[in-house]
Amino acid sequence: MEKSQNAKFAFFYLLSLVALVFTALAAGIIVFQIINKTVADELSLAPGGFMQDALRFAISAIIIAGPIYFFLAWLINKNLLTGKLEKESGIRKWLTYFILLISAVVMIGWLIGTISSFLNGELTLKFALKSLTSILISALIFSFYLYDIKREDVSKNNNVIRGYYYGSLVLALTALIAGFFFIDSPAAVRSQKYDLAIANKLSQIDNAINAYYGENKKLPAGLKDLLGGGSTYYLLESDITDPGADKTFEYKVVAKDAYELCSTFKTDNRQQAKDKSVYVDTRWLHGAGYQCLKQRVVVLDAVKQPQSVPVR
Repeated sequence: MEKSQNAKFAFFYLLSLVALVFTALAAGIIVFQIINKTVADELSLAPGGFMQDALRFAISAIIIAGPIYFFLAWLINKNLLTGKLEKESGIRKWLTYFILLISAVVMIGWLIGTISSFLNGELTLKFALKSLTSILISALIFSFYLYDIKREDVSKNNNVIRGYYYGSLVLALTALIAGFFFIDSPAAVRSQKYDLAIANKLSQIDNAINAYYGENKKLPAGLKDLLGGGSTYYLLESDITDPGADKTFEYKVVAKDAYELCSTFKTDNRQQAKDKSVYVDTRWLHGAGYQCLKQRVVVLDAVKQPQSVPVR
């Protein structure tokens, strides 16, 4: 085989390795997140709980890396059949075993992480399902490449190789399709990010109100009283502006130490807080639409610092 052919097939094998790692990890992450979502565990906290961000990354990885891997696997096998890539080629042997090595390292790390989650208190059922997923993916990769490197005749179509190829393709497609059933649409995610931006502003205002209360022993009459700040807080006009209404957030004093901050939200974040699919500040739980969220200032005697708590 010519040196130019060596370089070409080395490129095929190395790129297929990268695509294989992304595809295998992505398929596993999708299954892991589906397990996190469907197997109830009231003590599960991120990163042990369901995370849509991880699921979205895995779906993206399969969409990009999957076709690359399966195309290169088909191309390598085609060159074996035509004799352009020799069975005893050093490139084929060395890089096949190198793929096995890298795959082993990745999968060992994956199993270590799974066992670590179990030792940290993850449910036995979740541990068993995740371990089974890791073992099955590892076994599929190892058995395929071991069979491929040891088979005697590479010049004829092989039903075992064909079975591995189409079987793994179906599994990858199944994981990809299943993942879409457990994520929100891009429009919904954008709405969630909009609401999170509002909640972050409300949290910033809330901190300033508490600092104001600590210094003045009373609530501010309006949010503009917070502009410029005192010794422990500082807000700008943009910090107290509701992006949806393009005006100052509505602020109501309802008691000596209680107040409401109001805005219009696009989503209901209470379910997100329950299933921990995204981070939610529980002080700002809200439904969709116009909402007034009540907070109360509480002075902690031990440190003489105010701290607000939500009023339900």
